[in-house]
Amino acid sequence: MLKTSMKHYNYIFTGTGLAALLTIHELIQSDKLKDITILLIDSDAKKTNDRTWCFWDDANLFEALVSKEWKNTLFADENYKKVLNIEPYHYKMIQGLDLYNYIFDEISKHKGIHFLQDKVVDFSELGNQCLVKTEQSSFTCNKVFNSIYNPKLVASQKKYPLLQQHFIGWFIKSKEPVFDENAATFMDFSVNQNGNTRFMYVLPTSKNEALLEYTLFSKDLLSKDEYENEIELYIEKLGITEYEIIEKERGNIPMTSYPFWENNSKNIINIGSAGGWTKASTGFTFKNVTKKSKQLVSFLNTDSDFTKFHKKGKFWFYDLLFIDVLYKNNAIGSKVFSGLFEKGDSGLILKFLDEESTLYEDLKVILKCPKIPFMKALFGRVIK
Repeated sequence: MLKTSMKHYNYIFTGTGLAALLTIHELIQSDKLKDITILLIDSDAKKTNDRTWCFWDDANLFEALVSKEWKNTLFADENYKKVLNIEPYHYKMIQGLDLYNYIFDEISKHKGIHFLQDKVVDFSELGNQCLVKTEQSSFTCNKVFNSIYNPKLVASQKKYPLLQQHFIGWFIKSKEPVFDENAATFMDFSVNQNGNTRFMYVLPTSKNEALLEYTLFSKDLLSKDEYENEIELYIEKLGITEYEIIEKERGNIPMTSYPFWENNSKNIINIGSAGGWTKASTGFTFKNVTKKSKQLVSFLNTDSDFTKFHKKGKFWFYDLLFIDVLYKNNAIGSKVFSGLFEKGDSGLILKFLDEESTLYEDLKVILKCPKIPFMKALFGRVIK
C-alpha cells in the first residue's frame, strides 16, 4: 500500500480527449458518481473549436449538438461520381467546442469531479494504488484512465503495421454558390493519388460554405504546403474564383490493429487512440468511442481488473487485413473503396464499418473488395 499525503482520487483521467469526456459523460448518466472523486488532467483547457467529429447515425446520438447533417453522401473517383443511398443513416457533424462546452457543463454540476490544467509527465501502478505525476504536482488514485497516445509502442514492433490518416482542412466561404448543402462528399478519389490513398472530403454547410479536407491513408506525413496546394487546386476545379478561409484544422489519426489493450494493467486502462478505440480501417473515432465508453462504464459495475476489459473479435481481424493490404500497396486504396461503393449496398457497408453486421452481411461486403491482395494478406497472417 502506497503511503502518501498527496491528494487522492478514485479515478484520474490523464488527458481529456473524446474518450475521456464521453466516459465521464457515461459515468454521469449512469448515476455512478456517488462517493466517487475524479480528477481530469490536461494541458489544454478545451476552450477552442479545434476539431470536428463526423459519423453516420440512425438514432439521435448527441442530437442537440449536431451542427449539420446530410441525408445524401457522394463518392467519386477518376471515372465516376455516385450519390450513395445510406439509409437508414444520416451523416452528421459535431463541432469540437460544442461537445467540450456540453460535457464541462455537466461536470460543473458534480462537486466530486475536478479539472486541472497541467501536463502529465508520468503515471504508474504501485500496489493497489496508482501514482500520477504532472509538471506541477503529484496525485494518487485507485484507477487511471489514460488517453495519452504513445507512438513508440507501435514503432517498436513490426507485427502490426501503422498507417496514418492525416489531413489538413479549410473551412471556406466562396463567392460562387457551388456546393450542394444537402450532400456530403464522403470520398473523392479524383485527386492525383501519387502512389498513395488520397482523397478529398467535403462537408458543405451552405451553398457558399464548406469544410474541405485533403486526406491521406499512408505511412508518411506531407509538408504543410503539399496539403494546402491540393486544396487550392480542388477549389479551382470546383469553379471557385474568390473565397475566404474561415478556419483551418489539421489532424493525424493512427490506423493500426496493434493491441494497445495488452498494455492495460489491473488499475490502469488505455482509452481512445491510446487504447485502440479508433476504427483501424477508417480512422473514424466518434461512433466507436461512444460504444467503448458505454462498455467501459458497464464493465466498472461488474469488474475492477482492466486486463479483462478488451477482447478481440472478427472486426479486429478484418481491420488487420485491410491495414496489411494498404501498408504493402498503398496505391490500391482507391480501387478498394471504389469496389465497395460502386456496386455495393452503401447502408450495409456503413453497418459493416460500425461493426454491427452479421457474418453473412460481412461476406457480402468483403466480396466487393479486390480478392487477390486480401487473399495474400490472409495467407500472410495464417503463416505468421
